[in-house]
Amino acid sequence: MTDFAQILLDRDKAETARPIYSVAKQSLEAALARLSEQERAWARTHGFAAQPGRTVVLPDAGGGIAGVLFGLGDAGKQTDSFLAGKLSSELPEGLYAFAGDPPANARLAALGWLLESYRFDRYRRANGAPARLASPHGVDRDEVLQVADAVALVRDLVNTPAGDLGPDELEAAAADLAARHRAEIFVIGGEELAKGFPMIHAVGGASPRAPRLIDIVWGPADAAKVTLVGKGVCFDTGGLDIKSSSNMALMKKDMGGAANALGLAAMIMKAGLKVRLRVLIPAVDNVISGGAFRPGDVLRSRKGLTVEIGNTDAEGRLVLADALALADEDQPDLLIDLATLTGAARVALGPDLPAFYTEDQELARAIEGHGRNENDPVWQLPLWERYHCLFESKIADLNNAGSSGFAGSITAALFLKRFVERAKSYAHFDIFAWTPVARPGRPAGGEAQAIRALYALITDRYR
Repeated sequence: MTDFAQILLDRDKAETARPIYSVAKQSLEAALARLSEQERAWARTHGFAAQPGRTVVLPDAGGGIAGVLFGLGDAGKQTDSFLAGKLSSELPEGLYAFAGDPPANARLAALGWLLESYRFDRYRRANGAPARLASPHGVDRDEVLQVADAVALVRDLVNTPAGDLGPDELEAAAADLAARHRAEIFVIGGEELAKGFPMIHAVGGASPRAPRLIDIVWGPADAAKVTLVGKGVCFDTGGLDIKSSSNMALMKKDMGGAANALGLAAMIMKAGLKVRLRVLIPAVDNVISGGAFRPGDVLRSRKGLTVEIGNTDAEGRLVLADALALADEDQPDLLIDLATLTGAARVALGPDLPAFYTEDQELARAIEGHGRNENDPVWQLPLWERYHCLFESKIADLNNAGSSGFAGSITAALFLKRFVERAKSYAHFDIFAWTPVARPGRPAGGEAQAIRALYALITDRYR
């Protein structure tokens, strides 16, 4: 994993760092006036006009680096809070520090710097070293490092190919996290899984890599109960309703919900929040063999509801339903599931904006607010009850897919909601867990989505 502590250094190192001057268009002339005549000429020759994200390295008399100009664009105009993160990969190796007025949110600028410096180097050596940053004044370095480490955990898990990350390896990652924070971990498999969690068993039963339910418990028994459920489909061929090769290409990331649940759990446990945390991960492969479940099969869920299989490629909601039913039995104060569940959510909102669903509007407003504050945006979609008719079955209580192609993300959320009755507050997140095109602080590849917003929410609720 990327060693972020060697990239974001203590504030006391700032005196030896090269200065970064953050410049808005409105203060451009004043900023240039503070430079030497040679530096002003250099900046103008390179067309620096404080454009957002524009960087100019100022040379000193000896050919070294005197400082850096970094454009912020129009003052007060909303920009990406991770914009300064691009400096991590654009600047030459060395130590830098924000001088004068740093970017508006120095904490997110520092976090963006670290997240930009992330490298997935399991299979090849990373090129070069990222530029280092002295922690900005007033920023809690330890907290920023904690969040960056959690995001890196998510990215590492999602980026790892399914050949090297199946249910066994996902369990090992969960066990390692539990051990580091002295949490209890229980794993249910075999006949116990078949009896108590029949839909998890059915989805994963065709794979030689056995399905299981991973259950982590941490924190005092008398604290508020916060339960996270993460979809852990380590690879999804689509089963007998097999995907095309193009749609299968990214299916190593179909355990992105589990990865994000573990990342959020890592932040909660590292911070020592006063909650009774539970993490449930149904870990399976959805593959093809003679033991694969079939279109038209009827599965009986843990909750007792029967589910007709309209499409074996709608397997995520099946494994989540059994895990949610278990979570709901404990009557948690807050129940959250995270899942790379539907392409419909991506069609509606794109890859950067996860959809979420909840009937608790106070919770929804809080989630959206923390999402804005943390540069971790999410968007609430409606639990439109009339769409229950889209996944009715003539022979069972529910159909996992239904016959209509309409409202795919909403119907999936409504399906899951049928398995939650006792939780005091419940929210479902339909995430992508992937960045297709790199942006500041977000290299292309596996991504943590919604968990920084949720960590802020949980911290605020249960401080």
